[in-house]
Amino acid sequence: MSASSLKAWIHAFRLRTLPLALASIGMGISMAYANHGFRLKVSILAVLTTLFLQILSNLANDFGDSKKGVDNADRLGPERAMQQGIISPAAMKTGILIFVLLALSSGIWLLIEAFKGYHLPYTAILFFIVGIISIAASILYTVGKNPYGYHGLGDFFVFLFFGLVAVIGTYFLNTLHIGYYSPWPAIAIGFLSTGVLNLNNMRDVENDTRFNKKTIVVKIGSRYALLYHSILILGALILMLAYTILTALSYWEFLFLLSYPLFIKDWIQILRTKHPSALDNQLKKLAINTLLLVLFYGAGVIIAGL
Repeated sequence: MSASSLKAWIHAFRLRTLPLALASIGMGISMAYANHGFRLKVSILAVLTTLFLQILSNLANDFGDSKKGVDNADRLGPERAMQQGIISPAAMKTGILIFVLLALSSGIWLLIEAFKGYHLPYTAILFFIVGIISIAASILYTVGKNPYGYHGLGDFFVFLFFGLVAVIGTYFLNTLHIGYYSPWPAIAIGFLSTGVLNLNNMRDVENDTRFNKKTIVVKIGSRYALLYHSILILGALILMLAYTILTALSYWEFLFLLSYPLFIKDWIQILRTKHPSALDNQLKKLAINTLLLVLFYGAGVIIAGL
């Protein structure tokens, strides 16, 4: 592979989306550590599988939006690989297939490692089915005759897979149980992840409307999308704080509050934004802030356990 070809694929991987995926898995790992259930190999495999799924989703979105004409000169976000012509449709299909196989292989290895020594066949089968659905969801967001991302369902699936599935799933695969309060941070991360998608859709609302991509923002309008965004961000911060108040055994576990001023500052800037193009930078900030929240929370539970 030439240097230019490698650069093209790295561009198509959209590395700036990976912090959000890592945040989802990191929260589940941190919760498992706080409850004395952390397993290193399981956690590494969970991270690897999630990265493969996220890159798969990015490649599939590049392919689907380009084929439908949504990726064009009028789109305000970064140019995609097929849109620029640096990766052909045939090559993109091959890349999608490769990452399907990588995600499937890594996911199976993860399940083998997680359930090794435990007689839980039905639970393992259930997780395998969830994995297959995750792969399908990564592709069908924009690919196919009736992609769910074009019918306002993207927000629900992002909340489901980046929040509930990723956080609770990672926690369970480490500990093999679900804590009473574990859905709370999962919902919080799901809200923040959905907030990133909402910013993306607010940025692209004019172009999406033109191509009949009926995102939530297209359906409710930019004004109500701001209210929706506020509910997602503030709801996530409240849920995370409430979870920690109910479960923390040390003040160190509140270290994640250091990230809150960043969320509030950027939320206020978003409310004051006049032009959709300015939201592109806020999208990246929200993803990074979410990862920082998780890193601070993880650092807090580690320090508390020393």
